[in-house]
Amino acid sequence: MSSRQAFEFGFTDPVIAELAGVPQRDLHFDVDAIIRGYQLAGELAVELGVPAPLPRLAEFTYTHIVALGTQVTFTEYEPKPTTLLTSPVDIDNLCEPEDYLAASLIQERLKLAEELVRRWPGAPLFIGHLFEGPVTTASLLLGPAFFTLPYDDPSRTHKLMQFSVTSAFGYARAITRRFSGVESAFPQGFPDDFAGIIPPKLFGEFVVPYWEQIFEQLNSTERFVHSELLRVGHLPFLKDLRVDCYDPSADQYLTPGLLKQHCPTRFQLRIQDWDIANQSATELQQMYRRYSTYNPKVISFYLSRLVDVPKVKAILEVALEQ
Repeated sequence: MSSRQAFEFGFTDPVIAELAGVPQRDLHFDVDAIIRGYQLAGELAVELGVPAPLPRLAEFTYTHIVALGTQVTFTEYEPKPTTLLTSPVDIDNLCEPEDYLAASLIQERLKLAEELVRRWPGAPLFIGHLFEGPVTTASLLLGPAFFTLPYDDPSRTHKLMQFSVTSAFGYARAITRRFSGVESAFPQGFPDDFAGIIPPKLFGEFVVPYWEQIFEQLNSTERFVHSELLRVGHLPFLKDLRVDCYDPSADQYLTPGLLKQHCPTRFQLRIQDWDIANQSATELQQMYRRYSTYNPKVISFYLSRLVDVPKVKAILEVALEQ
């Protein structure tokens, strides 16, 4: 008998906000709203037959660049960062902050996270993801101009990529020391969604060395990377980097068939929110079964709208029976 296909399921911030009856923005700053949303999510989890999620502040991917001085505006739905650098010349003046946790937004989120843990023992101390990968970080710091920089100024490109890695671990050490008293509690992988904008012919020079640095500093026993814009031509680099699992998530260039044919490592597949919104329960069950034939390491899907509960129940029915 074959083993069951591994899957990952969870509740996204939009559905937690819907349960709490608040704008998604409030999940960054309102502990009462967070607790209310997660209490109701726990009740829904019982109905779905899945573990109840632990409450935390809303997803936030910009903690590292906020530590460097980036300003963030919180809209109703998603935070919007500003660029820190006005031109490539500014790269020459980059330096690490004396205190990675000094930014007012980081201090505010620390207080909120600690209050949440006091009120819900067992909740994780979480103020946001540790860091993005170096290409994404570099592009957030400089803006779209970063993607012509390898052609226009290779030296400054390397300088900015190295700073992105060095400062990422400066922040990671500071926040893990703040939370746990140690400096080595790092995850085994990282996201770098914009990395695929660097074409394969430049990827070996401008991306691979910095990904390798991250994996080495993470002391990864299992190397994992998430990137949504890779193409088939990038996939051989995953073997060079000894990546154990690749998550393409919503990669528009890589179908399950292409991954099965060309990806040199295990990969994940995801049933996207728009799939759940636009397909019937039966079609989603068929999608899950079809995805499982590609032998992914895991199939992920999430609940993002309460109206989709019946469809998610249908997917879970198939996922739990396999």
